[in-house]
Amino acid sequence: MRQATIIRNTSETSIEVTLNLDGSGVYDNQTGVGFFDHMLDQLSRHSLIDMTIRARGDLHIDDHHTVEDTGIAIGQALVQALGDKKGIRRYGSFLLAMDDSLVRTALDLSARPYLVWNVDFPSEKIGTFDTELVREFFQALSTHGGITLHVDRIHGLNSHHIAEAAFKSVARALREAVEPDPRMAGVLPSTKGAL
Repeated sequence: MRQATIIRNTSETSIEVTLNLDGSGVYDNQTGVGFFDHMLDQLSRHSLIDMTIRARGDLHIDDHHTVEDTGIAIGQALVQALGDKKGIRRYGSFLLAMDDSLVRTALDLSARPYLVWNVDFPSEKIGTFDTELVREFFQALSTHGGITLHVDRIHGLNSHHIAEAAFKSVARALREAVEPDPRMAGVLPSTKGAL
């Protein structure tokens, strides 16, 4: 089974992430940051990756460390669950519409982390959540998951819709990339012999 559990403890946060890549999108995410939990639920549901997250962070300062460190832990869990990456599709892309928002994602599970982020928000906050933390999450996920990740906002007027469309679009692209390719069973999707 392609599963992993990562426990990350620092002076700022304590995080446990459990993933099952061959799940059905079952989630139980509790970070203490309501809007972020809602986004993590979307990530799980639409990627079909079962996800359980428990995070305690220095929320009396702000949400930054909790959001970033959760991205780090999810990225590390993805790497562990993917193992040698033999037989996966490796690439994924998705164009997702949500009301006024349209977000495009393309990604490569290349072990070469790189984030291209062309997503602007019309407001600085969604409720009490800083919109700049959406990028921080995906930067951490990309870096520690070894993902080349491109996310582009094509349209969008409402910050909540833009953020949710981004999480759902990444989720659907990730679903495609981690799926086993029946034509590549046991074969590494690279001519280099390593990913």
